[in-house]
Amino acid sequence: MNPRKDGFTTAAVLLLLVFATRISAQTPSPNFVDIKPSPQQVEWQDLEFGVIIHFGTNTFLNREWGDGTADPKVFNPQQADPEQWVLAAKTAGARYVVLVAKHHDGFCLWPTEHTAYSVAASPWMGGKGDLVRMTSDAARKHGLRFGVYLSPWDRHDPRYKDQAAYDQYYLSELEELSSRYGELAEFWLDGAGSAGHTYDFKKIVETLRTYQPNTLVFADTGLFEYGDVRWVGNEDGTIPFENWNVIDRHGFLRWRPVEVDTPLRKLHWFWHPNDESSLKSVDELIKTYDESVGRGGQLMLGLAPDNRGLLPDADVVRLKEFGEAIRTRYGKNFALGHLAADENTSNALDGDADTFWSAPTGSHAASLEVEFQKPVTFDHVVTMEWLNEGQHVQKYSIEVWEKSGWKRVAEGEAIGHKKIDSFAPVTASRVRLHILSSTSEAHIREFQLFAVGGNR
Repeated sequence: MNPRKDGFTTAAVLLLLVFATRISAQTPSPNFVDIKPSPQQVEWQDLEFGVIIHFGTNTFLNREWGDGTADPKVFNPQQADPEQWVLAAKTAGARYVVLVAKHHDGFCLWPTEHTAYSVAASPWMGGKGDLVRMTSDAARKHGLRFGVYLSPWDRHDPRYKDQAAYDQYYLSELEELSSRYGELAEFWLDGAGSAGHTYDFKKIVETLRTYQPNTLVFADTGLFEYGDVRWVGNEDGTIPFENWNVIDRHGFLRWRPVEVDTPLRKLHWFWHPNDESSLKSVDELIKTYDESVGRGGQLMLGLAPDNRGLLPDADVVRLKEFGEAIRTRYGKNFALGHLAADENTSNALDGDADTFWSAPTGSHAASLEVEFQKPVTFDHVVTMEWLNEGQHVQKYSIEVWEKSGWKRVAEGEAIGHKKIDSFAPVTASRVRLHILSSTSEAHIREFQLFAVGGNR
């Protein structure tokens, strides 16, 4: 042993440890406000509203949860028309469609090469049909993005009891879906069920990313490291709290915007006969919109084709009514009629979400004011924060000028992607968004004023 060499090595190691300790001490731990979204997350959040479609053997057996024993021959929709589904969703204002390609019963809506339990074994289209292809084509034809749901839980396939065998089967199915149907906007990784099976989520995401580098993965918050989008925690269609896009798990922070899923028919994801009373009213759907999109989240509305393969007429009408109501409700933005302002201010009042107002550099409080030639009456304000550099607004108020001072009509602790504030009607010629606290200079994409009044 060479004492000089050993001594030199020990000293070098000690110096490196001291240096590393000093660097660590000087480097602050990440804070919520330091985390930024990926470009893919920014684009996805701008979609705001999508639909998820449940259709399968359950549709023909009056079930919500299939047990994997259904005969594929029961699946025989004589009028299956995904274009009808897509067009109905589009009238409601949806911008993307997610198809449940395989639910927990294991029945596949595309002719997979890895199991006989699919549409290929059904009488529908002589076993030659492919609902994933038909739905993805219809979505793209009409300008909507497309995604898939592939249930990890499988109550049919015997390989499910064999960890390695089933994992390979699932990955093979995922490879088909992610490589054959074009770009996917979203991949739903549902956490329901396990029956003792431990899923290899790391490998699942690795496989997806091989073919779909830009797809956002929806997952429960508990699957923190594997998801890009988080579940809100309920199926009621509401975000029940101030919404921050960054979440913390065991000291690790990550940007994970929230998606709110709820069915068009109360408590029913699949179609059921004699179920007309479950259809949600337009007022209920508007409330859902305001408490999901209007609280900075993403709305995912569940649609269920019937045993013909069509959305029921009542559902199509209701979707159209919903879309028309939202467009009427938020169709006339008074801020567009503001008096001349500097370019920076105008960027938040121009109805263009690609421009934004910036508070003074380094500021932690600021005001964005809009002035009108004549007083306007309004009762709702829509505010959008520019999130590319992170979420910064911590507290704000909306105020109107009355005689000789500002009066607060609404306030909140987060804006995020989009915040809808409602209040009793007010009339004023000067209105401002008062940023009371922000972690750095605030950036506001849009500040819009609406008179909802009797518009539902």
